[in-house]
This record gives sequence, structure tokens and C-alpha cells, in this order.
Amino acid sequence: MVYRSNDQTNIIKKIEELREKIRHHNYRYYVLDDPTVSDAEYDRFMRDLIELEEKYPQYVNVYSPTQRVGVEPVSQFSTVKHIAPMLSLANAFSTEELRAFDQRIKKLVSQKINYVVELKIDGLAVALVYENGIFIRGATRGDGAIGEDITYNLRSIKTIPLKLFGKDMSSRIEVYGEVYMKKSDFKKLNEERMKKGENLFANPRNAAAGSARQLDPRITAQRHLDTFIYRITFSQENKFKTHIEILDYLKKIGFKVNPHIKLCQDIGEAINYCQEWIEKKEELDYEIDGMVIKVNSLKIREELGSTTRSPRWAIAYKFPAQQLSTKIQDIVVQVGRTGTLTPVAILNPVRISGSIVQRATLHNEDEIKRKDIRIGDVVLIQKAGEVIPEVVKVIKEKRTGKEREFIMPQQCPVCGAKVFRLENEVASRCNSLGCSAQIKERIRHFASRNAMDIEGLGPAIIDQLVEKSFIKNISDLYFLKRSDLLSLERMGEKSVDNLLDAIEKSKEKSLGNLIYGLGIRYVGDHTSEVITRYYSTLDKLGKAKLEELIEINEIGPKIAESIILFFKEKKNIAIIQRLRSAGLNFKQEEEKTSEEKGARILTGKQFVLTGTLKDFTRSQAQEIISKLGGRVTGSVTKKTDYVIAGLEPGSKYQKAQELGVHIMNEEEFKKIINKTVS
Repeated sequence: MVYRSNDQTNIIKKIEELREKIRHHNYRYYVLDDPTVSDAEYDRFMRDLIELEEKYPQYVNVYSPTQRVGVEPVSQFSTVKHIAPMLSLANAFSTEELRAFDQRIKKLVSQKINYVVELKIDGLAVALVYENGIFIRGATRGDGAIGEDITYNLRSIKTIPLKLFGKDMSSRIEVYGEVYMKKSDFKKLNEERMKKGENLFANPRNAAAGSARQLDPRITAQRHLDTFIYRITFSQENKFKTHIEILDYLKKIGFKVNPHIKLCQDIGEAINYCQEWIEKKEELDYEIDGMVIKVNSLKIREELGSTTRSPRWAIAYKFPAQQLSTKIQDIVVQVGRTGTLTPVAILNPVRISGSIVQRATLHNEDEIKRKDIRIGDVVLIQKAGEVIPEVVKVIKEKRTGKEREFIMPQQCPVCGAKVFRLENEVASRCNSLGCSAQIKERIRHFASRNAMDIEGLGPAIIDQLVEKSFIKNISDLYFLKRSDLLSLERMGEKSVDNLLDAIEKSKEKSLGNLIYGLGIRYVGDHTSEVITRYYSTLDKLGKAKLEELIEINEIGPKIAESIILFFKEKKNIAIIQRLRSAGLNFKQEEEKTSEEKGARILTGKQFVLTGTLKDFTRSQAQEIISKLGGRVTGSVTKKTDYVIAGLEPGSKYQKAQELGVHIMNEEEFKKIINKTVS
């Protein structure tokens, strides 16, 4: 191709034409599996584009198909916040539970319910952000609110469009789906790794997750990952009424949507479709671990809302698991990152659902007694949800009399602290701040925003600090040396100074922040603030009696007992004393205490925020309500006392009107605040 130097318009036009052709044929090949040109013809288009972009680099842009891979490896992933929470789905393991799900919905809404049933892909959940049709960011699910930024890795996946089809695009959208690896590609990958003497991946899901989280995008590009997209969030109001319409739209603008989706007229038809796939799943070239049933109507979804963990309008049906027998060699106790003691069976190795199983969770002491599980028993095992191995039952006919009963230890097997178990709870726990099994989670929680808010103390830094034994409990944070931090990977002088400043600044955080940061079981950030209204110092809380704690509004027997047990542990007291010596704030400010006592006018009231407030951010309004004794929840119910409505309120406003909940505008909200201040 030869162009005159002044013929810039034709050059740009030719480049864009080639990009559109390649984008179209990528979609036909990777998404629709229906190519309309030969490989040789496609390669010619790509060669022509590469030649033009090399000759005229000023016209290269991020959504060009030549730019899918081309960045250097990164040292670590940064974190990003999702536009909308990626909630987990509630699980059902039987048709009875699916019918119960249907009945719960029918009690809440009076309209006829149609369901959309989809395959539950066993992969890595991701969120993809597009601005004006251009892919700008991709992240893992993470904790549902915040995930890891793996944009450059996701750009290498051919079924993720870098530019969407269509001109009338919403300014910003976030789509959600699963990154997965085909069974055939998984088999090839493991064969290659075996030849090289490398560790094998246990299953396609692990291979997909590991490949998508490679620090070098070039490795990800070689792994032949694929995607299915199933949900979208718009930055502005959408025009769709049903989930089926949204799925059609996703296909139309360039995403790969699973073809095995069915609109069902009632729960019976949905259950039948789920049953069909129990056997048919083996025919697929990718792993599924169940089905997902969703309400089709978006309006009804709005009415149903969500809990803090999962939407009320969807449920995952998990397939019955494969079961095999094996022998329990021993039972050991693991201490989880939150202090839970979990008995684990050590098994004679057995292959089940595609991987070798040598350990199985026994859940808790009560479960072991209920199933009468003993060391030396021959047992039937399965993978719960085809993921976590568990013991189904003991085959008592094969007992020899040499089997031994299991006894839960009274001391933590990791740190030696006394193990406790609250009344009406099944789990035994270690609540020591000094337990090494919990240290990473303890520090992460202690440094979190609602606790001590130590910016820069991310998971990668915490891992290094613990693994190098620079910190063994939360108090060690305040005695870190500059030289310790400088010795960490990817920690330069500026990063070290910023982290030390953040640690020093955290000493000024409120007593409520500190109480929450200690990680006392059942004591959340709201409960911590409630406690400071009655105990102005940490010392007073540590000496509190069970009876007086129970008397406090919003603190029941379970929370009270947890607080008492926490301050009984000698190791916790030693660490608290070290925090005191480091100069942390152990007292509630007097001004705040007197203000709280005189202005708790919203105590016991529940609020919901909707729309955009002119003079407050959502978090500022929430903090004000909390300080005045109120509580902000996410959905409108009969228990809601007030809805504060800003500009362009959503469905929560309509729900409040339907339920007769008092709706307060921003000016009314300000009057309450002004009364308190005056």
C-alpha cells in the first residue's frame, strides 16, 4: 500500500475500515462461531492494519485489534471499585428449595413470575467497564465491592470486545460475566506443563483463574481463555424491561452470551430445564456446576431488592455431586483466617469430579458427632457444589473396632490460646489477636477504612510483612522500622514515607474506629459507635460486666458474651497494652460524648437514601445519620422510618410511596442537623 504524504484523510479512513472489518470477523469467529472469511483472508486484513499502524503510529488507539497484548509485566495488581456490587447468589441443592424460593417471591409480589434459566459457568467472575463503547477497565469480583484490576490480561481475551457495536451507547456501562477455560484447552495446557515438569492445574476453573491473574499479560494471551457475559449496569436509566431483552442487547453490541438460556413460564418449567442439564452437562466443552434461575422482569427485581449478600430475585441450583468411598487416616484441626477451628479429614487419595481429593472438611464438632465420624472409618465423600470435598456419611458396616473418636482441642493448635464456643453456635473459635493463623486477616481488618484507615497497607504488603516476620500482631505495625519497609519488594522511599505517615495518622482515629479494628466477633462499625456512647474509654469497656452490656440497646447476649471473652484472653490484653504504649487513642473525645448524649434524636430510626443530594455525598449523609443514632439500610421495607430523597430518586422512592414511608427532602434533613447543632 502506498499513500501520498498529504493524503491523511484516506489513511485514517483505510485504518478505520480495516479495524471495523477485523472487529466484525472477530465477532463472527470468536463469539458467534460462524466465520465468513478464510483464515488467510483474515490474516491479510491484520497484516495490512499492522503495516499502516507501524507507518503511521499517530493513528494507533487503545481499541485497535493490534493492541490486545503489548504491555510489560506488572509487579502487582491495583484494586478498583465496581460500579454496582457483585453479590453472591443464594444456593439451592434440591427442587424443594427451588419451589421454596418461588414461594418467597410470590409472597412479596402479586404479578405472574417468569424465570430465565442459565448455565452456571464454573470460572472466574469479572466486571468490564466501557466508556462511550470503549473498553477501559476489567477487574475480578474480589469481595464483591472491590476487585483486582486485571485490565491488560482481559484485553488479550478475543471474546472481550475492545470497542462495542452500535452508535447510541450509554456513556458508561459495566458488564459482568465469567472467564473460563474450555476442557479441551485445559487438557492441552496440562499436557504442556507436564512435558516441562511444571505443576499441573487441578481443574479448568483454577487454570482460568490463574491465567487471568498472571502478572504478565503475554502469558494470559497464550492460555486461550473465553468468556460468557450475563449482566449489565448502566450509568443512566436503561430502556429495557426484561432480562431476556438485556441478554439480546449484550449479544447485539458484541458480547458472547451463553446459547443455552431458556425463558420459563413458571418454576416447574425452570426445574425441568435444570434437571435436563444434570446429564447433558458432560456434553459441553466447559465446566458448569449448576444452573441459575432469575426473575425475568426488571421491575419485579427492583421490588424484591437484595439482602447484604445476595439478590432476592435469583438463586443458584447446584447439581448433585459425584460420591465415592475412601478411608479417613486422621482428623486434624485447621484455624481459619477469622479464628474458626475446622476439623479436616485426611483421606486415602481418591479421584472425584476431575481432581484428586486427599482432605475433606468435617465442618464442626457437632457435625462429627451427628454423623458419628471416627478416625479410621470408611466414608462416602462428595464435592459440595462440585467444589469443596465433604464427608456424606460413614459406612458403618466396614468398621473393624479399631476406629478412634475425635476430640476437639481446648487450646488453639496454632497459638495455644483458650478455645471458646458461644451458646447456640456450632463453631469453636480462637479469638487471640496474636494467633499467627489469623494475623493477615486481623491486620487487613485493622487497617481497613472503617477501622484505622491505614492507606497503602494492602494485601501484598501485609503478606510480605508477615512472611518476613516483621509483624506478628496488629501492635507491631506501630513499631515498624523504616529499614524494614525499604527491604520489601516494590517499596521505594516515597511509598515507605507515605505508609509510615498513614500509620502515624491512624493513632488519632476515634475510639469507635479502634474498637471495630480489634475485630471482636459480632462487633461491626455501627455497634462500635453504639458502645462508645456508654463506655468513654477502652479500659472501661474491658472491665464491663455481661449484665450491663446486655442492657444496652442494640447489644444482645451474643455480642455481649463475645466482648467479655475477648477481654478475658491474656494475649489480647498484652497486645492492647502495647497499642497504648504506641500512643493510640483509647478515649472518646469529651466534646463528642456530650454532643452524642444531647443529640441522639434519631436513635432506633432506619433511613434509606435515594437520588443525588446537592450538599452531601452518600457517605457524608450516612455518617451524620449514624452520629445522631440512626441507621442507614439499603432497601425500603415496612421497618423503614424515613427515605431521604435527592435529585432523580430511583425505585426506592416509589417503594416508599407504596408502603407509606415518610419521604424527607434534603431541606428537611438539613433542619434536623441544624436543630442538633444549635
